[in-house]
Formats: sequence, structure tokens, C-alpha cells
Amino acid sequence: MRLSLALITLLALELSAAEPALRWFKGNTHTHTLNSDGDSTPDEVVRWYREHGYDFVVITDHNFLTSVDSLQGLYGAEGKFLVIRGEELTDGFEGKPIHVNGLDLAKQLDPQGGSSVADTIQRNVDVIRAAKGVPHINHPNFGWAITADDLKKVRNDRLFEIFNGHPFVNNHGGGAARSLEEMWDEILTSGKLLYGIAVDDAHHFKRPWDRDAARPGQGWVAVRASKLATAELLTALENGEFYASTGVALNAVDRNRRTFRIEIRESGGARYTTQFVGRGGMVLAETTTNPAFYEIRGDEGYVRAKVTDSNGRAAWIQPLMLASPPKK
Repeated sequence: MRLSLALITLLALELSAAEPALRWFKGNTHTHTLNSDGDSTPDEVVRWYREHGYDFVVITDHNFLTSVDSLQGLYGAEGKFLVIRGEELTDGFEGKPIHVNGLDLAKQLDPQGGSSVADTIQRNVDVIRAAKGVPHINHPNFGWAITADDLKKVRNDRLFEIFNGHPFVNNHGGGAARSLEEMWDEILTSGKLLYGIAVDDAHHFKRPWDRDAARPGQGWVAVRASKLATAELLTALENGEFYASTGVALNAVDRNRRTFRIEIRESGGARYTTQFVGRGGMVLAETTTNPAFYEIRGDEGYVRAKVTDSNGRAAWIQPLMLASPPKK
């Protein structure tokens, strides 16, 4: 039996209505209160993010799981703002600081130690997973602690910080040490899939004039999800459905195995340059157009993108692996 055009149209509309539209949610997954080494109460910290246009924040005090129930009751609003519990497992190996965030943990955890840098990271990732949390590896160049080779060895993690807003974490590398972007490309070139997060790692909310303070608002993620809910946000993060930013905002990111398209949200008269990057950190193409567009050949290994503006701000778009990535 043939369906009428009107019925086909009605069915299509019903299917479309059944699939919730995806939205961008701005958030920070790494911040501190005076429950560890921050200078402000949990109330003050959450209020700052709510009042500065964020959709969600994760409180990640060092080796302490700050309760967020009352904070969510005060500042949370369905579809408008969300507070998520977390902890920064603060560990080390032979004097090297090794910190791994656990997002949405079921309970407070203790740092696990280990027999090497990679083993220490792995043990902390494993205990976070066992507590039903999502791990991300923090500031690899802090104390020059974690190398690309270390990160290649870690299993069951999809996230690491490509930018951390603390003033002393060496994002850009130096001497013989690689920058976090160079490390990212080395890891992706090896065939291991990692997604890059930007965070502010805020500690100091009361010293906005101090250039040596770890201030809020330095780095953030925009997560594409169907609704503002913890499970949806963390699933999207682990699937690479987000971009990381130090100030550049995007309207749209569309990736498939044929094309890569980025629509930039222009602001303040800034000018923008987009680079598409592939195997070995090679710049595959550079453009100043908006939207920025790259046609995929298929032999690039992976394609990621970075948008920079004329004021030095950036957005990192997650890699599309052109060969099947290994399992987490």
C-alpha cells in the first residue's frame, strides 16, 4: 500500500520531533575551592560560573570530594545551570606531580601510587572508572611530569588537557620538552585517540588583577548534547562531541569522512585563521574564510582543527580518526 505525501510528511515530522535537538553547553571541568587550595568557598566558586555565562561546572578539589547537592539546590536550574561533583586525584612518582580528574564520582577516592609515571596514571584512571566516574589527565607539562610516551600507554581514558589556565603549567613546552599540542599530535599519529580539553584550573577568585593567580575563565569546553544533564554531558565528552577554547566560540562543527566544516561565531571585530592538522602535526590547510571548510582525502591519518583569532585566543576541534582507533 502506498503512503500519501501528507502522511509521509507527518511521519517525518514526528520522527524529527522525537529526536531532541543538540545544543552547545559551556562548562569547566577543573576548578578548586577552599576545601583544597582555592581561596573561595564552594558557594562563591559556583556563583562565579553561574554569573559568567557558563552552563555547568565541575568542582575538583585535590583529594577531596566536595558535596554539590546544596549548591545545585541553590544555583542549579533545569536546562540552565548544573553543578557536577568531582575530585582531582593528586598523586606523584619520584617527585613528579601526577594529577587525574575524576568527574561525577560515586565516592571520594585516594591517590593510588604506582611503579612508574604511566602506571601511576593508569591506577588512578582505573579507580576512577571503578567509582563510575570519567577520568581526564591534567596538565602533563606541570613539573615536566608526563610525556607523550606515558600517555600512549594509558588505557581506558579518552581525555587530557590540551590547555590549562594555571600560569605555571608549561602548556607551550620549552627547551627539549614538547608543547601539549605537539604531544597531542604525536599521540594521535601513533593511532591512539585522545580528545583535548581546555580548563581554567581556577584557584584564585579574589585576585583578578594578579597575573600569577590561577584565575577563572581562562579555558573552557563547549559540549554538544541533547540536554543539560550529567550523563549526557560526560558521554558527549568521551565521544569527542565538544570543542575546547580560550575564548573563540563556534556556531557549528560538522565532521564526516568526506568533509570538515567549522562555523565561527565572530565577535568584537576579531579576525580568524583556521588550520586543519593531520598526521605528524602537518598543517593540511589554512584558511581565513568563515565557515572554514576542508575536504578530506582519506590518507591524512586523522584531521583535527584549530581556530585562532587576532587577539591570541583559540579553539581546538577534536580529531576525526580516519583509521579505526583502538578501543579505550
